[in-house]
Amino acid sequence: MRATRTGRAALLWLACIVSISAPGAAQTTPRRPHYTYSIVALDSATGQIGAAVQSHWFSVGSSVIWAEPGVGAVATQSFIDPSYGPRGLYLMRSGVPAPAALAGLLRADPDSQVRQVAMIDAQGNVAAHTGSRDIPAAGQHVGRRYSVQANLMRSDRIWPAMARAFETATGDLAARLLAALEAAQAAGGDIRGRQSAALVVVSGDRNAKAWEKIFDLRVEDHRDPVGELRRLVTVARAYRAATDGDNYVTAGKIDSALMSYRRASEFLPDSATNGELAYWVGVTLADQGRVDESIPWFRRSFMLDQSWVELLWRLPRVGLLKADSTTLARIVREAGK
Repeated sequence: MRATRTGRAALLWLACIVSISAPGAAQTTPRRPHYTYSIVALDSATGQIGAAVQSHWFSVGSSVIWAEPGVGAVATQSFIDPSYGPRGLYLMRSGVPAPAALAGLLRADPDSQVRQVAMIDAQGNVAAHTGSRDIPAAGQHVGRRYSVQANLMRSDRIWPAMARAFETATGDLAARLLAALEAAQAAGGDIRGRQSAALVVVSGDRNAKAWEKIFDLRVEDHRDPVGELRRLVTVARAYRAATDGDNYVTAGKIDSALMSYRRASEFLPDSATNGELAYWVGVTLADQGRVDESIPWFRRSFMLDQSWVELLWRLPRVGLLKADSTTLARIVREAGK
């Protein structure tokens, strides 16, 4: 396929950085180590692109995994060079397929043999590299529209276990990424233990804003980082449904909004959000004059924190609730029983 103008420009840029790093150039000092296991993947059904990681290192997600809507994802680890993330995304955004982008960046890196990197683009092209100087057990498995990779593992069973879990898991991309991380830990994981984890999923739509993420979650320091990451994914699903509800309210589609709000509240017990999700279902119902229906929802929030009662009186002042003082007093009285 003929290269686009931006694609040709990116290839020229890639050639330039490779020529700068000629053989025999002075070796740079490897950057801080992120010995870890990770996955990059594309969901063929939805086009979603994502990456996930766990490590015995603080805040692993801040520099190891990168993703951009409609472009691709990168995982850069071992003796990490974080620039593989933004530079890899730039090249893929410019039309360079993931394998060529990774190959070019490796050629330009005098310390490529201490790196472990995987890249996938929005077309599902995928490539990975495990340097010869990565600490064993270290390896990778490149499958159809995904790659799993690990280093400093307890054994060489880790990445095959991740591959099997990803291929056989059900659910959306986030669920399958989590399954891969859990399989790695179950197979022995990092020989040092565990500390942090992260997951990012973006749309496959190139028109989506670069900062728009479906999931962008990090566990910086935890005894069970993947377990905590799974909990956060559930919380994120709840708040995503609540945001859908807000958007339906703005569009005047109240019944659809209520369905989204109720779905959000079903993801989590009220105690997990201190009643927030149930509260806004009540507000939406009351705002539509459906006060009787709103009472049980307000009651769930008021039982957890009386601050929700105080907030209720403030909402009419800013146009978020059409209710007079008599109606507000009734809600407070009946929901407080």
